[in-house]
Amino acid sequence: MGYVEELRKVVGHRPLILVGSVVLVLNKNEEVLLQQRQEPHGKWGLPGGLMELRESPEETAYREVYEETGIHVKNLQLINVFSGAKHFVKLANGDEFQAVTTAYYTHDYEGEPTVNKEEAIQLKFFPVTELPEYIVGSHKRMIEVYTEMIQNK
Repeated sequence: MGYVEELRKVVGHRPLILVGSVVLVLNKNEEVLLQQRQEPHGKWGLPGGLMELRESPEETAYREVYEETGIHVKNLQLINVFSGAKHFVKLANGDEFQAVTTAYYTHDYEGEPTVNKEEAIQLKFFPVTELPEYIVGSHKRMIEVYTEMIQNK
């Protein structure tokens, strides 16, 4: 059982501040790897997840990407830290949380993406300008910020 599950046993559905990381894994064609999630069913998002105790945001990113895709990412580059009112979430089960998400990007990874069937339906690379419609809103914004950042270099 992870940290958040243990914490939820104590606080129930009360709002929490949860820290996590996501990674824009980009191939040589500048396409971003997205996973079509089991929950919410069919919604696309970036690989990533919540921090466990004693982890750094970078360690969270490495672990979560490996767990969700089977690939090892390297040379993570910071995009930004995303939080604020737009990142407050209320889940269908009643859990509430304020997300603080560190977003990274990398072109450097090893392995072939493999679907973790417990978490995802499929994995697919998309051009950063042609994202699916049913995508996590904050993840879409993170991809847009990355695109703006690269264009301004």
